[in-house]
Amino acid sequence: MSDIIKSDEYRQWIVSIKKRIQASQIKAAIAVNRELLELYWFMGQQIIERQESAKWGDGFLVQMSDDLLKEFPEMKGFSHRNLKSIRQWFRFWNSALEIGKQPAAQLPPKGKQLVSQTETKQPLPNSPITPIAPQLVSQIPWGHNILIIQKLSDPKDALFYVQGTIENNWSRAVLTHHIESNLHLREGRAINNFAATLPEPESDLAKQLLRDPYNFDFLTLTQRHNERELEDGLIEHITKFLLELGAGFAYVGRQYKIEVDGDQYSIDLLFYHLRLHCYVVIDLKVVKFKPEFAGKLNFYVSAVDSQIRNEGDAATIGILICKSKSDIKVEYSLRDLNKPIGVSEYQITQNLPEQLRSSLPSIEQIEAEVGDWGAE
Repeated sequence: MSDIIKSDEYRQWIVSIKKRIQASQIKAAIAVNRELLELYWFMGQQIIERQESAKWGDGFLVQMSDDLLKEFPEMKGFSHRNLKSIRQWFRFWNSALEIGKQPAAQLPPKGKQLVSQTETKQPLPNSPITPIAPQLVSQIPWGHNILIIQKLSDPKDALFYVQGTIENNWSRAVLTHHIESNLHLREGRAINNFAATLPEPESDLAKQLLRDPYNFDFLTLTQRHNERELEDGLIEHITKFLLELGAGFAYVGRQYKIEVDGDQYSIDLLFYHLRLHCYVVIDLKVVKFKPEFAGKLNFYVSAVDSQIRNEGDAATIGILICKSKSDIKVEYSLRDLNKPIGVSEYQITQNLPEQLRSSLPSIEQIEAEVGDWGAE
């Protein structure tokens, strides 16, 4: 037996078996979730119809919960609280369908088919809400569904987060962060020249890469922070920074050195985007946008394209993040540049008071104190 365990062939084989089991578990979990939400959709429809036709009022949900829990004690989800959530969830999406109703022939039948499985990713409808909505919500966990309808009132905004969860596998904590930071109001809103400098569909994908403004509330900086302090703070909180940038960013380096004709230059932050397969140059400015900033970033992007970009990599993208900007000045500055660049603002809603910042010890001071204690 020990000889088998030590065999490379056996180890590789058992790894393949484990991967197959894990894949089956994931598929089973997805199938169970869809079936559960189909059941919830049916129950929500029935609850509202009975409530309206029989004039039972809210009291019958308590009795319904008791009866279902007695009959199915091993099943979760039949509590009085969850039945109210099921009703709220059905009413939220069903009312959205009624508001944006298509011709009757285009509407799917009520009931189970309304939340049927969909194997391919559906594009987000713009307006009005279409029957795609219930198909999408059946692909995310129930806890995510409840979070979305409790925090959002507009179904179009809700669909944005449903789609984001499907595409990026957001956990509930990440989903909460994005909702609370109003991601739907910021994603794809930055001024850019992607349509003129990138082919389709790369230009559309790159546009969704940008956010305006970027939310750096996880930083504790003074109102008069400089660029190095901003950069230090972002790298110190790199996990939160990557979360704010969005899915697909891989950190390459800070103050990344490039040499052009004997002179050395430093790129503030360099990333590689795993989905777009391109380098992303980020330049930070703690002042209002100036036209010359775009020209300098265009220079950095050209240098990365020439010196770092490999065969198979897409065109490098530049992102300028500044304290504030004039949209018209940004548009004029980007109009004739030949490299894809987007310009965004950043915001920090709470800055550390200057007097408090000056009273805090530095990392070096703390390390020195710790060293002194160890010597005693």
